[in-house]
Amino acid sequence: MKKKLVVLTGAGISAESGIKTFRDADGLWEGHNVMDVATPEGWRKNQELVLDFYNQRRRQLQEVQPNLGHKTLAELENDYDVHIITQNVDNLHEQAGSSKVLHLHGELLKVRSVKDINYILDWKHDLKTGDLDNNGNQLRPHIVWFGEDVPALEEALQIVQSADFIAVIGTSMQVYPAAGLIHYGKPNTPIYYIDPKPATIYELANPLEVIPMNATEGVPILREKLLRRE
Repeated sequence: MKKKLVVLTGAGISAESGIKTFRDADGLWEGHNVMDVATPEGWRKNQELVLDFYNQRRRQLQEVQPNLGHKTLAELENDYDVHIITQNVDNLHEQAGSSKVLHLHGELLKVRSVKDINYILDWKHDLKTGDLDNNGNQLRPHIVWFGEDVPALEEALQIVQSADFIAVIGTSMQVYPAAGLIHYGKPNTPIYYIDPKPATIYELANPLEVIPMNATEGVPILREKLLRRE
């Protein structure tokens, strides 16, 4: 039976494929104030701006490819039961071949009804005002905006609790609730943290090994370290 590797990924792994990180140093996302394009209030204030913003992100996603970090994680399924819990809304893990991917913050290539959170459609083209569900309600990006609940969080907690190894890649682990996940590992579960500028993780009970590299360099090293433990 394969040991279970749980991988928590953030914007850093996708940045190497050409997708800009969620917020640049100036606090803007692609030139927009996050409150205008990633909150329910922003949606109510200017629906057209929000739709256009995610349409541009969706188009950008279709121009990029998974990088070596994504691909190596997919290859690790040959040796481990790999579960990826990502804060990213792109589908680069799936494109690379990973089979168990849980999106905490939604998915760019899906939309949902503004009235029914369970009415979700695959969506690869632009979303416009007037695109409706079966009951005539407007469709919106299937994205968890600031101030909204994270429906996948409970499932993510259960996955982390059963991990034999945990890896954190390309995320500052400062944004909650996702940042709290690593504290739910079983006692003595090894944690590997891959980031070129790793943040300090406080009050961590389990052993932590930092690999201060970007994902394309660090994930192959992670694979070597895991296989040496076998």
